[in-house]
Amino acid sequence: MITQMISIIRHRAFSTSIRRSAVGGIPIHDSKGRGTGPTIPRTMRGLPQRVKLRGVDKVIAVSSAKGGVGKSTVAVNLALALAMKQKRVGILDTDIFGPSIPKLLNLTGGEPNVTESNRLIPLQNYGIKAMSMGFLIPDDDSPIVWRGLMVMKALQQLLHEVEWDGLDYLILDMPPGTGDVQLTITQQLVVDGAVIVSTPQDIALIDAVKGVNMFKKVNVPIYGMVQNMSVFVCPNCDHEYHIFGQDGVPKQAQRLDVEMLGSVPLHPHICELSDKGTPVVIVDPESKNAKSYIDIADKIRAKSQSS
Repeated sequence: MITQMISIIRHRAFSTSIRRSAVGGIPIHDSKGRGTGPTIPRTMRGLPQRVKLRGVDKVIAVSSAKGGVGKSTVAVNLALALAMKQKRVGILDTDIFGPSIPKLLNLTGGEPNVTESNRLIPLQNYGIKAMSMGFLIPDDDSPIVWRGLMVMKALQQLLHEVEWDGLDYLILDMPPGTGDVQLTITQQLVVDGAVIVSTPQDIALIDAVKGVNMFKKVNVPIYGMVQNMSVFVCPNCDHEYHIFGQDGVPKQAQRLDVEMLGSVPLHPHICELSDKGTPVVIVDPESKNAKSYIDIADKIRAKSQSS
């Protein structure tokens, strides 16, 4: 499958567009010389027309702009929590270099089939559909050593050539950063809302704030922020330790005028189950840990229905 995919990627044309502040290279100014001007259609500004993904009702991006804050674990558990509400849910792993979804959903070793029209068929587990670059590489130890153009072509296939076949929600597990992948997704797709995940630590919040501002700049509605690893709960005595600081995300959410969706604790049970590919929302749905995700998913569902 990986050989076939690489062959397809290499032979398909891909074009990128850069947002310009002028048409034909001529700066736009008003009568007073200010850098404003008439509203110009996206296509005339060099931007692709945003399209709605085939077979998908709502697309929700889960982002952190920072690696290592547990964003993929949050994304998977939110997807599963939405599925518990009798919704048809899929998750798309858009991290080409470091895909986590196969491990988190216990789908390692799986390989997607293709339709007669050469569209990828998602794998399924726990009642949700999933697609990831991790399904298309030989093993977990094989790195993706590609330059930008190959990455963008692979992303195009993941975005536009997957047969989702009717979803209420597609969760996008976004890679770290605010660069090419993020811009490609937000400029090409209709993204209904974004959820920003961060730990309370200042070093993580620096990038989380950049993520919030990126989505604002590309006019993607921000559903809110999630504070992950908010507090360490001792499994023996249930004592709470604020290892990464306290209330960092709520304070930034207030400053940015963004809703605080909820907090998820740092608990060994969540980590152990995630490593086994058995998410806590599935294994222990009545636990406090699972309810943290379920409560956040309920808020996301309400926001998506009102938008």
